[in-house]
Amino acid sequence: MMYNGAWNGWMLAMMVIAPTVILIAVAAIVTLTRPAPARPIRRATASQVLDRRLAAGEIDAAEYRRVRDMLDNGKPTTREP
Repeated sequence: MMYNGAWNGWMLAMMVIAPTVILIAVAAIVTLTRPAPARPIRRATASQVLDRRLAAGEIDAAEYRRVRDMLDNGKPTTREP
């Protein structure tokens, strides 16, 4: 380790660089293997579901208006024949 009474420059550098590389590798492994935090599931509101069903053609305009009135007013309206 000693060369003519002085530290060899490469040996001193390796004493600093090697532990630093090991710490960075361990930190990267821990970070990359940790599971991602769970995101809250956003559920569609009744109005959004109703809009989607109308756009998809699952219900007609009269049914849409009837259900929309029920959602807005809180009570069902009479269904037209």
